[in-house]
Amino acid sequence: MTETVSTIVAPEGSLEVLSQHEVERLRDTSGSGLHDLLRRCALAVLNCGTPTDDSREVLETYHDFEIEVIQEDRGLRLKLDNAPAGAFVDGRMIRGIREHLSAVLRDIVYVANEIQNNDRFDLNNSEGITNAVFHILRNAGVLKAGASPNMVVCWGGHSISRHEYDYSKSVGYQLGLRHKDICTGCGPGAMKGPMKGAHVAHAKQREKEGRYLGISEPGIIAAEAPNPIVNELVIMPDIEKRLEAFLRLAHGIIVFPGGVGTTEEILYLLGVLLHPDNADIPLPMVLTGPASSADYFRQVDAFIRYTLGEKAAERYQIIIDDPEAVALAMCHGIDRLTLFRRDNDDAFYFNWRLNVPLAFQHPFLPTHEAMAALNLDTNQPVHELAANLRRAFSGIVAGNVKEHGIRAIEQHGPYKLHAPNALMTHLDELLKAFVEQQRMKLPGSHYEPCYELVG
Repeated sequence: MTETVSTIVAPEGSLEVLSQHEVERLRDTSGSGLHDLLRRCALAVLNCGTPTDDSREVLETYHDFEIEVIQEDRGLRLKLDNAPAGAFVDGRMIRGIREHLSAVLRDIVYVANEIQNNDRFDLNNSEGITNAVFHILRNAGVLKAGASPNMVVCWGGHSISRHEYDYSKSVGYQLGLRHKDICTGCGPGAMKGPMKGAHVAHAKQREKEGRYLGISEPGIIAAEAPNPIVNELVIMPDIEKRLEAFLRLAHGIIVFPGGVGTTEEILYLLGVLLHPDNADIPLPMVLTGPASSADYFRQVDAFIRYTLGEKAAERYQIIIDDPEAVALAMCHGIDRLTLFRRDNDDAFYFNWRLNVPLAFQHPFLPTHEAMAALNLDTNQPVHELAANLRRAFSGIVAGNVKEHGIRAIEQHGPYKLHAPNALMTHLDELLKAFVEQQRMKLPGSHYEPCYELVG
């Protein structure tokens, strides 16, 4: 039997006292309530460190887990029943996990009450969505107005080899020695490695305020639970706002080896940068990995050049097996970005000038119908093709690890993607390589493709 703990804990951090209405919504198990969302995200945080990337497996393993919000005169309490025992030491919850649990509660309540049910935010237009992203990040306390640009966003797969993980840690170490902070998707693998390396380097530099910012969203958090290095956690309401948050906060972006989720992030970033309004906006981007990952990046680079063209390839560098060179490239790129922001009176803490088109902001629900209807024809503006390719990869991520996607595949079979034969050939080669390299699921687990390619 799975070992569990039942207890009552107080939130950690600056969580405000909730109103009775907010408490009732969190308790509400109906479709309009927030209880199920809170339960799923809380369980993911409490299950940190378990080697699984199947969100449904987590929910089934701890099917009797419950969380209840208790409002007392002296403050807020969380009643946990049958919580994963790994979150506790000698009966007391690990402090970092308690902080993450508080962040989950903070963001779920704020988004539901201040964003989704607030006429101030029009979530059907681009400006309204960007304002919502800004307010969520500001409420979480991650916007540091007085800080110089030093936030490096690191993307990469949760399912990577030990050698690739060690390499990502070495890059993080070189960044930390140069006083750079790290932001990732907060999970394991290439999301944990850079943070761990930077943490050691910050200690060597006596950097006491090192930031390890993790940004997740409800659909992915159970498959990629926050790693223990994360000291600032933000739960965005959906994948699109999560991706926009990365771009608005980033002063540079490093991409390590990964699978479809990492490719989705690359396509999102390049699609935004290829929009004509963003042609002159600097944002350094480096693709990197150990020597053993050279073929991976060759395949990704070939796919990008075929689908998005040579201008897309001009927006990034590929540096193989040289962590110090990666860190130096980031430093030089951030210096150029700093000068640009100063010359244009732009904020350091939030990239307001970047134009993120609505096609990259509007939430995409990967139903079978929506996936089959995606326009993957190459005869369209390149940033629009990037947006649709991003949606295709987002759907495959859902079919691989998200609870609703896994259930949809079981009920209706694989997603079907339609594209011209030439593009389909390139897409097929890339996805088959991900399967062969075990980048779709954690090593050792069987992978059954959740997609079919139809010419």
